[in-house]
Amino acid sequence: MPHLAVSSWSLHRSLGQPAIYGPERTGALGSPPTKTADFSLLELPKRISGVGLTSLDLCHFHLLNGETGYLAELRVALQAAGVTLWSLLVDGGDINHPDHAAHDRDWIARWIPVAAALGARDVRVVAGKSAPSAEALQTSLAALKTLDAVARAHGVKLVIENWFPTASRPEHVLWLLEHMDGQLGLKIDFGNWSGPTKYEDLAAIAPFAESCHAKPRFVSPYVIEREDFERCLAITQAAKFDGPYALIYDDPAGVDEWRGLQSEKNLVEKYT
Repeated sequence: MPHLAVSSWSLHRSLGQPAIYGPERTGALGSPPTKTADFSLLELPKRISGVGLTSLDLCHFHLLNGETGYLAELRVALQAAGVTLWSLLVDGGDINHPDHAAHDRDWIARWIPVAAALGARDVRVVAGKSAPSAEALQTSLAALKTLDAVARAHGVKLVIENWFPTASRPEHVLWLLEHMDGQLGLKIDFGNWSGPTKYEDLAAIAPFAESCHAKPRFVSPYVIEREDFERCLAITQAAKFDGPYALIYDDPAGVDEWRGLQSEKNLVEKYT
């Protein structure tokens, strides 16, 4: 049954705005906050549970480090709050880059045991940042198969999203899903596609979505462009979507993330 979730990105400012990084960064996992945090990641599960959000999508750069003790502590905090870690979002890397695809694939693979240690259901990766040529799709497919083997060995599912150029059209998303023989999952994001065919495109992939980033546009601080958002929600409802709607608050004009999330929650909860 659909339920309410949240992405840690929605509370990026509250978490101290840790620097966002990818495989170009060397050294240990983790990036310190760039400003004073309102609360730590270890406190996040209890806080989101307190406002009725029962699943979490966690951005990789919000983890302070990858040490076993820290990951175990976060897993306990999630369990104590009754919050499911649905996805570890690996937001960096380009698995079909002409020069460093293999390097980036291997960097992404190192996050999979982290996801497993945290008890995540899945790990979401970027399907590629190259234009979706036949060659780029084949390169992505080969990398996804390698990553899928690692994920299955660790008991987590590999998932892609309709995000970045390689997965910018429904026909290419569906091609990757088909050629992964049902092993690859899909997270649908309302805000990643736009243009005159947006709703048709989202409808084409919605039946395959296992989770959703419910990302609205804001017409002014804390005021959602309601018609667009509800039309997207109706698309998933028509597709009999039954996973988590992870609220994405990404309005640069607003500063109160909890207030922004509440405005989204008021609309999305009608579909759960």
